Amino acid sequence: MQENTLLTVQQVVNEMLSKLLNEPVSVMGCGRTDAGVHATEFFAHFDSVKDLTENPDWWIFKFNNALPKDIAIQKIIPVHEKANARFDAVSRTYQYTICRKKDPFRLNKALYLYGDINMEEMNNAAKVLFEYIDFTSFARTNTQNITNNCTIYKAEWKEENGVLIFTISANRFLRNMVRAIVGTLLKVGKGKISVDDFKKIIESKDRTKAGLSALACGLYLVKVDYPEGVLSQTTKCPLSNAK
Repeated sequence: MQENTLLTVQQVVNEMLSKLLNEPVSVMGCGRTDAGVHATEFFAHFDSVKDLTENPDWWIFKFNNALPKDIAIQKIIPVHEKANARFDAVSRTYQYTICRKKDPFRLNKALYLYGDINMEEMNNAAKVLFEYIDFTSFARTNTQNITNNCTIYKAEWKEENGVLIFTISANRFLRNMVRAIVGTLLKVGKGKISVDDFKKIIESKDRTKAGLSALACGLYLVKVDYPEGVLSQTTKCPLSNAK
């Protein structure tokens, strides 16, 4: 939730659940994103005195009917009362989508990029990310982060039907980190900097050395991983921390 607007996903979901369940509800999501970023997989937990598992499909329909068109609940799972959608997550995966030709059906859902781009060199630069853990160069400044260290598990570009997709997985991400990495990798792809320059940018630990952040519209949170059993109905985690 934000002080300057009521139109955040958390605010809207809180108000909807509180109204339909007739009780105060406050959800905790598995993370936060900048305005304009999307998620195809996202977990949140909340407490409720009602047992939403007796007829989950009915509740899902009821919830989605009350939500705006750009928010949808896909599943309700009972979880242990101490399960935490944010802090129990062990890794997250993002994808950044780039269209090589104008596509009206991807309006505000992908970055449209004109001109030649060297995907092979971008992949060579992406491999460099595995050599480091301190990503201060791609972090938003003036934050309250205790550390800017992250462990990256995957970082690669692929092309599917003329669409470039960058997939990156890590144990944690800094605010604005993925968009800053993409913006800098695109400079490599455009031939404006080399792979060695990309290394030097990381080692500088200076955000001003990196490229501009890629637009939010192309970024998606696509996967959130939890320890085995956390999302199992038998052991009881997100979306409904029902009691």
